[in-house]
Amino acid sequence: MTSPDAEPRKANRGPSAGPENRRALIAAAREVFADGGYNAPLSSVAKLAGVGQGSLYRHFPDRLSLAIAVFDENLEELERIAERLDSTLDELLGSIIAQALVSTAMIDMITADLDDPRVQHLETRIEGVVGIIVQRERVAGRIGDGVETADVLLAISMLAGVVARTPADRRDAVARRAWSLFHVAFVRDEIGSNAP
Repeated sequence: MTSPDAEPRKANRGPSAGPENRRALIAAAREVFADGGYNAPLSSVAKLAGVGQGSLYRHFPDRLSLAIAVFDENLEELERIAERLDSTLDELLGSIIAQALVSTAMIDMITADLDDPRVQHLETRIEGVVGIIVQRERVAGRIGDGVETADVLLAISMLAGVVARTPADRRDAVARRAWSLFHVAFVRDEIGSNAP
C-alpha cells in the first residue's frame, strides 16, 4: 500500500512513448548541458525530461549519442535556412552563432571524438549546407570571389572553439564580434568589393 503523500507513478505507456521521450530527452540535454557543461550528470537529463534512466540509455547509450542528436536538430534548422532561396550567408552565420552560444558543452563533446563516424556525418551535413549558401551568394554577387566553402567551414570551426572556451558572461559579445569579422571577410559590401 502506498502512502497518501507519495507521488503517483507515471503509467508506462510502452513503445508508443518512444518518440515523445526522445524529443523530451534532447530538449532536456540542451538545457542541462548548457547549465552544467560536459560533465553534467545524465541522470539530470532523464529527470528533467520526465523519463527513467533506462529510457535515456535506450535512446542514447552514451553522451556522444545525445550530443549528436542535439546537433542533428541544429543541422535540420540550418538545412531549412539553406532550402530557402532568399537565405544569405549572414543569416546562416547568425543562426550558427546562436546555436553555438547555447551548445558549448555539446561542442566540447563533439570535438573530443572527431574520428567517430557519427561526428563525420555531422561534418558532411554542415558542409552541404554551407556549400549551398556559398554557391547562392556567389551567383548573387554577395560574396567575395575567393571565398570557398572550406573557408566558411574553417571560420565556423574556429568560432565554435572560441565560444566553447569563453566564459558564459562574455560569450555573446565574443560571438557578435566573430560575426562582424566573418561579415567583413566574406560578404561583399554595397559597392561590390570585399572589405579589407
